[in-house]
Amino acid sequence: MLPDLADLLRAARVVSLPMTTRFRGITTREAVLFEGPHGWTEFSPFVEYDDAEAAAWLHAAIDFGWRATPTPLRDRIPVNATVPAIPAADVPGILARYPGARTAKVKVAEPGQTLADDVARVHAVREQLGPEGRIRVDANTLWNVDEAEHAIHALAPFDLEYVEQPCATVDELAEIRRRTKYMGVPIAADESVRKSGDPLAVARAGAADLLIIKAQPLGGVHSALRIVAEAGLPIVVSSALDTSVGIAMGAHLAAAVPDLEFDCGLGTVAMFVQDVADEPLLPVDGSIPVIRPAVSSSRLDSLAADAERREWWLDRIRRCYRIVEHSTAL
Repeated sequence: MLPDLADLLRAARVVSLPMTTRFRGITTREAVLFEGPHGWTEFSPFVEYDDAEAAAWLHAAIDFGWRATPTPLRDRIPVNATVPAIPAADVPGILARYPGARTAKVKVAEPGQTLADDVARVHAVREQLGPEGRIRVDANTLWNVDEAEHAIHALAPFDLEYVEQPCATVDELAEIRRRTKYMGVPIAADESVRKSGDPLAVARAGAADLLIIKAQPLGGVHSALRIVAEAGLPIVVSSALDTSVGIAMGAHLAAAVPDLEFDCGLGTVAMFVQDVADEPLLPVDGSIPVIRPAVSSSRLDSLAADAERREWWLDRIRRCYRIVEHSTAL
């Protein structure tokens, strides 16, 4: 059953978190926290998402705050470092924020940059991690098939673990997977799962070797676990630049996945100057614990968004709640 909308609105704490480095074109991350019967939970779809897409994030927040999580199979989750589209010279400073991480996800295909910039950045990461480190790159759909083939060929010498969402469509993913199979670089799908009306389409089409699974965009821990079970592919549990509360949601999802072969993208609290948790879920020895972090009212007060932004988020909750209410009534 859904919590009452009026109760959600009264409980909503809208926060604005400064970031250490520009990422996805933003320097401040906004989120809404609620405290449900099972603890703190988060609603933080990016501001450009429409209500239909954002409603899944509200469903996830309700799922995590008002429903018990599955029995965990592990108590810590190994995580990767996240390297934004920064100059190669800045790579050591970024990786230092992820102590013990053996894996790095490197952003590539940034608008306004070149493939040479990507090669230099990945080269710098390989030098820092050494031959035993694992490197995955993420293009966020920004290459066409020919560009992706050229880029993967240029980056393959750095021993890539996989390439995440090199192209936008399922058909393009299938084509680039076919073209680059000889290089031995797996293709991972992210946007084709979390932004699709059918998150299983990419698996049925044989268009990816593994899936990136995120709790909030997929409607919550329980919904995401059903997708994992039906897809039948290896998965990486990741986040969407969440606060420690949203990261905890992802950690509980990762803890319930039977086979967790890859390090997870759940270390991104390191990208915030400040966080909502009294003890932020920052990586220690390359992993984070599966816990619900303590959140103090005084910390939320200090990070509170201004009145205009708070009202913007409350209006968004009202609209998304109606969508969730309708979908659960069907």
